[in-house]
Parts: sequence; structure tokens; C-alpha cells
Amino acid sequence: MQGRFDKSSGKVTLDRAAKTGSVDIAIEAASSVPVFAKRDEHLKSPDFFNAAEFPTITYKSSSMKFKGDAPASVEGNLTLLGVTKPVTLTIDAFKCGANPMNKKEECGAAASAQFKRSDFGMKFGLPGVGDDIKLVFEVEAYKD
Repeated sequence: MQGRFDKSSGKVTLDRAAKTGSVDIAIEAASSVPVFAKRDEHLKSPDFFNAAEFPTITYKSSSMKFKGDAPASVEGNLTLLGVTKPVTLTIDAFKCGANPMNKKEECGAAASAQFKRSDFGMKFGLPGVGDDIKLVFEVEAYKD
């Protein structure tokens, strides 16, 4: 099953010269948008994201690894359903440059993370409903 979250926010801090950085992401659990409306309500229920009790899914980094001058992965903690576990974000693509429209420096990245939903207490429908989750993040950010 595929879906997406429509409401999220975050902050990325990056010092490519020093090879350091941080990532903080917040996702509104109730903003999940699957293919079917009936499934949408079920995903927000206590069987899955329990959006009423746990309205925010967060990711907070603890370290960033680089390959050359580009970030390659981020170690951090994902909090889902009130459970916090270490999860690695893999940077699948990364590029910085001047935005062609406004000429401001901008970076874009695609990142992904994989984990088991049961590790966070989301066990509804197992094993018939898959346990493996892949989160995909696409980011565009301007330099402050």
C-alpha cells in the first residue's frame, strides 16, 4: 500500500565544509492521504497512526555522515505512536545551486528510511498486512 502525508515541516542545518549537519522533521499523522477515502480514516485510527492520541510523527537527527562534500546518511530517532527508535535516513540524491527563478542558493535532496511498523507498536493486520515501511522524503531548502 502506498500513501503520503500532506502536512509536514522541518529544518535542515548543513555545513558542508565542516561535514556536519542536523535534521528535524515533524509530520502531522492526520494528514495521511492513501488511495481510498475509507482506508484514510482507518489509517488515522488506533489500529495504525492513532492520530488523535499521537498527532505528530517526528524525526530528530543525532549525526550526519558525508561522502565527499555531500551528506550520505543521517542517524537519528523516529518517534511514532509515542515510541522512539533509531532510524537511519539514506540520502539518495543531493544537489545545491542557484535557483533559476530567484537566484537564491538552494539545496534539494531525496532521502529514505526503512523500518518495521511493529517495532513502534503498530501491529494491526500482521502478518497479512506488511510490516516493512519505507518513508521517502523530498526536500528543497534555501540557504539562510
